[in-house]
Amino acid sequence: MTQYYPNRSNIVRPGSPTSASFEVCVRDSLDTASAKEWNQLGGHNEPFLSYEFLVALERHGCVGEAFGWHPRHLLVRDARGRLVGAMPMYVKTNSYGEFVFDWSWASAYERCGLGYYPKLVISIPYTPIRGPRLLAAPSADTHLVQDLLIEQAIGLANNQGFSGVHWLFTDRDDTRRLRDHSLILRMGVQYHWHNNSYRDFDHFLEGFQSRKRKKVKRERLRVAEQGIRMRILHGNEADDATWRTVHRFYVDTFDRKWGVPTLNLNFFRELGRTMGERVMLVLAEHAGRTVACAVSFRSDEALYGRFWGCERSFHSLHFEACYYQGIEYCIRHGLRRFEPGAQGEHKISRGFLPTRTWSAHWIGHGRFREVLADFCRREQSVMQQEYEALWALSPYREDAIPLTQRNRRVDRAE
Repeated sequence: MTQYYPNRSNIVRPGSPTSASFEVCVRDSLDTASAKEWNQLGGHNEPFLSYEFLVALERHGCVGEAFGWHPRHLLVRDARGRLVGAMPMYVKTNSYGEFVFDWSWASAYERCGLGYYPKLVISIPYTPIRGPRLLAAPSADTHLVQDLLIEQAIGLANNQGFSGVHWLFTDRDDTRRLRDHSLILRMGVQYHWHNNSYRDFDHFLEGFQSRKRKKVKRERLRVAEQGIRMRILHGNEADDATWRTVHRFYVDTFDRKWGVPTLNLNFFRELGRTMGERVMLVLAEHAGRTVACAVSFRSDEALYGRFWGCERSFHSLHFEACYYQGIEYCIRHGLRRFEPGAQGEHKISRGFLPTRTWSAHWIGHGRFREVLADFCRREQSVMQQEYEALWALSPYREDAIPLTQRNRRVDRAE
């Protein structure tokens, strides 16, 4: 293990106000915690924060030296040894798999003769999904634990020479807490669908403008006309042959896009066993053969689209497998929203409206901190204009926009 990646048992400074009440430690694997105590911090409902998801990444080499994601989870225990706070934290030696793009920041450091890597990232590897990052037990003083997590991460970065600390895809509450610590906020935009108490897919389409409603119906009809049958399985219903097919599509997509397929077959197999119904597969079958697959995850209230692969081109199949089947699933199971992943303005015309995302950044170098804070302020102004302009692409009649998204459209403080 190199000097950059400490695994100290206790990083609270002796004599500090918190040292009598808490032990704060860094661990290079979640195996040092139990599934029960970790999941009670949020993993019971957040699939990507779950012990099962994060441990599977570690057990099967999906994070670590090979991919530049070095687990260094920050854990807070009270005087009785109970886990009362945590952050899924990683030392990063690159910016791959983060989806908050800071390659230009790294380049600027390099041009100045400075090192941007390693850095600390609090995020879910390869997962551009919003969620809590400052995890606190329901019985704990939430703000006290969250403040401790923030301060300790920054202190660790200062002591060990990391260039910065980056909280990615934070939820609303964490974004505000991090803002209160004067961190640099950075805005992004994704496209999310919200359930407006729809009875079925046709009821959902009733809120569309006529021309755009006809387009969606035509896309769905095109899939059926090609003789494609759609089938949904949950993780606990998939056999080994299905997981092999899923992984083949996953790898093929990355190969065609010159990407790096970091998730291996054993990782998917384990998720099928341990996460069960929280994994949702949409399989497209043609002439007795599976020709495409979309992989999603679900919580009690949301569906999250993550991976897609197809062995050859079929008209509109991507829209059916990745969007329309997921919307129908949400309506059928009473889920409140569907987040189909990062990027893709084409999602708007299919019912996914612009939604702000946030990250928060602490930068160690004083001058770069000023420069990047100014950059993010300017970028946010441009992003806000883009966000508002994207609403012009909405397929909904104005009176049919889901109330949740209508309210957030005007909420600049989220």
